[in-house]
Amino acid sequence: MVSKRLCAGLAVAGLAAIGVAAAPTPAEAWWRGGWCCGFGIGFVLPPIVVAPPVYAPPPPPAYYPPPPAYYAPPAAYSPQGRIWIPAHWQGTIWIPGHWA
Repeated sequence: MVSKRLCAGLAVAGLAAIGVAAAPTPAEAWWRGGWCCGFGIGFVLPPIVVAPPVYAPPPPPAYYPPPPAYYAPPAAYSPQGRIWIPAHWQGTIWIPGHWA
């Protein structure tokens, strides 16, 4: 009988704690909390986070592909030559010189 009352009391206290924690509060910088002694002097402790060290594997080594087996001559990479069309008449229309 006592354990049922104890469980019910803990459940009510837990729900009350959740309700208080979930209540909206004004934003105060990056954390909230602290105590005031009544004379305008506040005692504040920043949050302390304690966690076990996290294992992060080292990054994989950089992969550099091997050099190509054949270097093509520069002419293979140069664009094809363009042809200059001089100014001329085409019927009754004058066409100025241009690259084709």
